[in-house]
Amino acid sequence: MLLLEAVKDLCPVYAPFFGFMGCACALVFANLGSCYGTAKAGVGVCAMGVLHPQLVMKSTIPTIMAGVLGIYGLIIAVLINTAITDPGKYSMYTASAHLSAGLCCGFSALAAGICLGIVGDAGVRANARQPKLFVGMMLILIFGEALAIYGLIIAIILYGQKYEKCTL
Repeated sequence: MLLLEAVKDLCPVYAPFFGFMGCACALVFANLGSCYGTAKAGVGVCAMGVLHPQLVMKSTIPTIMAGVLGIYGLIIAVLINTAITDPGKYSMYTASAHLSAGLCCGFSALAAGICLGIVGDAGVRANARQPKLFVGMMLILIFGEALAIYGLIIAIILYGQKYEKCTL
């Protein structure tokens, strides 16, 4: 009887809640970063486009890079969601790993979105005045995007952490 109680503690009925919160955190925070980065960089593109319309297409790179951030959250949310099939066989260890994966991916994408938005806004405006700044702006944008990729990689590693011994 004591062993049965220990197994129930490993796989409680509320464990899927934490896994689904990982889904929500990954998607919501990644989309927040994507929206902020797209909006902030888009404002810079619009302001720059008034003076130099020929540079608009070249200056949309920061908005495109920011838009990709939401896909990272979507990937992790789908992975986590497909892993939650039977609540009775979903352990708290796995649920905690999935919540951590969602938070890691979501917050990394949020931070990257803030970076891409600020750098994109200032970068496209500066590039309109001095074209030699384009390469420097691109390097900073790449390093900002790398923050989200680091979070995605760690989230995939965390997603792989599973404990599935919920039955005797």
